[in-house]
Amino acid sequence: MKRAPAFLSLAAAGLAAAAAMQACAQIPAATLTQANTELQNGQADAAIALLSPLPTSGTGADEAQNLLCRVRFTLQQWTQAASECQQAVNLNDKNSDYYMWLGRVLGQVASHASILSAYGDAKKSLAAMQTAVQLNPGNGPALSDLGDYYAQAPSIAGGGADKANGIASQLDKVDPVRAAQLRGDLAMAQKNYTTAEQQYHLAVTTAKHPAHEWTVLAAFYKARQDWTDMESAIQSCVSAEAQDKATGVPLYDGAGVLIEGKQNPQLAEQMLENYLAGSQKSEEAPAFIAYGRLANLKQQLGDATGAQQALNAAAALAREYNPPKGSKH
Repeated sequence: MKRAPAFLSLAAAGLAAAAAMQACAQIPAATLTQANTELQNGQADAAIALLSPLPTSGTGADEAQNLLCRVRFTLQQWTQAASECQQAVNLNDKNSDYYMWLGRVLGQVASHASILSAYGDAKKSLAAMQTAVQLNPGNGPALSDLGDYYAQAPSIAGGGADKANGIASQLDKVDPVRAAQLRGDLAMAQKNYTTAEQQYHLAVTTAKHPAHEWTVLAAFYKARQDWTDMESAIQSCVSAEAQDKATGVPLYDGAGVLIEGKQNPQLAEQMLENYLAGSQKSEEAPAFIAYGRLANLKQQLGDATGAQQALNAAAALAREYNPPKGSKH
């Protein structure tokens, strides 16, 4: 029998050894912890620099891929994020949170896709969300995502009020605050504004620390162009957040409501500055987007120097961030 040249045998052995080393690779827990810290602080460039060189198999690779997906999510790089979230699921198909993030990313892919492909992407998003809930029926955020999909999507894409109400009943046992918000969202989708307002108020009174829930209620009033009640809810958010330092996200969200409603830019500016100066940042409120919003506000208020400083701060955190044309960040 003809033998392969020696150099081919050596090359094959080298590839096999490399594959074995990759399979046995173990990503240090400290690296993953640091990457998550960078993600929460909005330091997208630093997080990518840590995560991109890591092995794509072996112990910890699934978590690294999920983290990288979430960094891409904050950067609004939906296609790349979807690929990395799918890889996390491929590496560990028993993790509810991984499917939850895959569902979220695919939902964004669908919302930015052409009409021809949006339906297929939406169905993939739904399948991922359903799997997340099946794997962990007590996963409140995943249940909330699925319920919102059912509330908003047409029946042809798997949506439906009965399905949304079923998820709300499940949330009653897991997270009553999210259950009330979901019922509010469903009422909004049905243009039942009285019930929506009642449910959002119920979420406020049910929550132990209601700063976030006040922003949800404020967003409801913004949609109804009820500017007085909107600003009152935002002020209540600020007061509640001052008493609860567990998260600064409501400041970011509340500022966003004011910006979208074109109301009280001075208050929005102060809320963003307080968020950015605090120590409780989160991937839910990316710091580089907060700086971008702050730059727009400062420009609007005539502070060109402050606007440039905010833009510089955003660029220092996330050089890859390129907001869509016409976006308000």
